[in-house]
Amino acid sequence: MELRAIQTFTTIVQAGSFQKAAKILNYSQPTISMRIKQLEQDLGVQLFERGKSLKLTKAGNIFYERSKQLLIQYEVLDHTIFDLRAGNTGEIKIGISEPTASLVLPHVLTPFLEEYPNLNITILVEDANTCSKKLVKGEIDFAICGEPELILENYYKVFYRDSLDILVAEKNPLASKESVTLADLKEERFIFTPANCPIRIQIEQELKQAIGSTYKKMEVSSSMAHKHYVAQDLGISIFTKTAHLNTVPGTKAIPVEDLDIHPPIGILTNQKKESFDMMTEELLERITAFFQAKTELSL
Repeated sequence: MELRAIQTFTTIVQAGSFQKAAKILNYSQPTISMRIKQLEQDLGVQLFERGKSLKLTKAGNIFYERSKQLLIQYEVLDHTIFDLRAGNTGEIKIGISEPTASLVLPHVLTPFLEEYPNLNITILVEDANTCSKKLVKGEIDFAICGEPELILENYYKVFYRDSLDILVAEKNPLASKESVTLADLKEERFIFTPANCPIRIQIEQELKQAIGSTYKKMEVSSSMAHKHYVAQDLGISIFTKTAHLNTVPGTKAIPVEDLDIHPPIGILTNQKKESFDMMTEELLERITAFFQAKTELSL
């Protein structure tokens, strides 16, 4: 039993005659008659009463009601398959690190999901090494993060290099400066991310060379929380310009003249996944474009 035969049958019933159905479907009338004959043979029942007027048999009435439902379901399935091929439906699982997760991705996703509202997005906010492990396990499709520790089957491509500045409370005397040096920070308390954070490690190496190792420090695991501690003048935070895109009231971001650290942001993928669907590729392009529009340091 062919789908075309079912479509022909329902068109005949709705048009009221074989002749009208032939015109609608752009088939010859013998073709229409042949399809109905074959359909009746496949079903083992007669669908039309044979006579001058078009009249359905009891079996024909039952089959007509069921065939309408079948064709509706087929149309839905056809659209679903089309959307899947085009990437308009489905799920994208993203691993992402802060501050990109909070300050960049929402801006990218808003217009993206307006265009593709049937796409489901799962976002796992983790550090780069955790993202790398989840990628190997297949728990995410890709990650946007700093450079993780090397795992052979993962591939990391840098598309942007950030720069660092300090965030200070407006009541801090440093807030009156347009820029500072590391030596200016000697008496400050530094608010750091955890000790294994690559950015912190680089910052502390520079600080020790500039002001020694006896500086005061506070550790706050969430980089996005730093600005709230700074706002209370509990210390200063040296972190990426991306993290300081949206400062909280009572704080000010200031460039550091002699701090030449440029943390990478890149795409982490698994080599086992040979290609992405169209929508995933487009999302990656939009994320990359957002960063590359920000600075000449984009790669």
